[in-house]
Amino acid sequence: MLTISPQAGTVIVVDVDTAESQIALADLTRRVIARETVNVRIDAGPQVVLDAVTQRLHGLLEKHRRAPGRVREVVVGLPGPVDFEQGCAVQPTGMPGWDGFPVADYLRERFHAPIVVDNDVNLMALGEAAQARLETPLLCIKIASGIGAGLITTSDDVYRGADGAAGDIGHIRAVSGSNVLCACGNVGCVGALASHRAVLRGLGIAESTAEDPLHGARELARRIAAGDPTALHAVRQAATEIGEVVAMLVHMFNPRTVVLAGPLSELRDDLVSAVRAAVYQRALPLATRKLTITATQLKGGSGLHGGIALATQDAFSPAGIARLLHEGR
Repeated sequence: MLTISPQAGTVIVVDVDTAESQIALADLTRRVIARETVNVRIDAGPQVVLDAVTQRLHGLLEKHRRAPGRVREVVVGLPGPVDFEQGCAVQPTGMPGWDGFPVADYLRERFHAPIVVDNDVNLMALGEAAQARLETPLLCIKIASGIGAGLITTSDDVYRGADGAAGDIGHIRAVSGSNVLCACGNVGCVGALASHRAVLRGLGIAESTAEDPLHGARELARRIAAGDPTALHAVRQAATEIGEVVAMLVHMFNPRTVVLAGPLSELRDDLVSAVRAAVYQRALPLATRKLTITATQLKGGSGLHGGIALATQDAFSPAGIARLLHEGR
């Protein structure tokens, strides 16, 4: 039997988020070797975040006896617009110092391996399709500090658009026509009205505290569980705004599956039912008759699994196989 050696190489995935970063090592069979959380906020700046991540990853490689010279690819997910070709973020909101910072070049010097930088929701969508085995075309919607989307085609490819800007749906104007100011400088963006951050702000809940970077998510979940009518209304109103945008995307891309992810997705009953109601009310029957709308089953792991899938796809691409054969000489 021909199998892939677990020692043939290692892939590394870094999923950067607002309050912390998730990191993982995997072998070329997509088996996760190690997974950890690096508690550094994204607003500390790219060098601080990436240095902390690099130090922890080198420690994991040593701990699990994975040769640094056999790292086949490092995949990084960033929560903002990404220039996929250049490997950097482009004018991201809430990420001071990250605009144009050469993330790919910075990490290439530290791992001496191919580096791929992508939008985090693209990786989440790929993870839902690859790990949760959901039907494609698949549309993943992340509702966190902003709102973004990732689309996986029927050939299991990420659709990034001409410049990598596909899926930045948080800056679509909300159907309600509100004049709330968005961080991008425009008014009425759906992300300014219906993101997790916007819901917390409307309820007067701090997003984080010095003791708990995830304070807002926990407090909102507590209020929802307790049946707080104000919190329930806020989540349902946000879900309705998001559902209106999702209905547009359903008409545009005709996905088979829509997956809701991010902190609000953990409140799955209220969120999913309200999004589903808005989509079925607005979208036509041909686009919805076989459509599945669900919350993520992978919780916070979809981005890591998507990064692993992307890295192993690249490792076994013609160029990746050529590199493997060259090293084996």
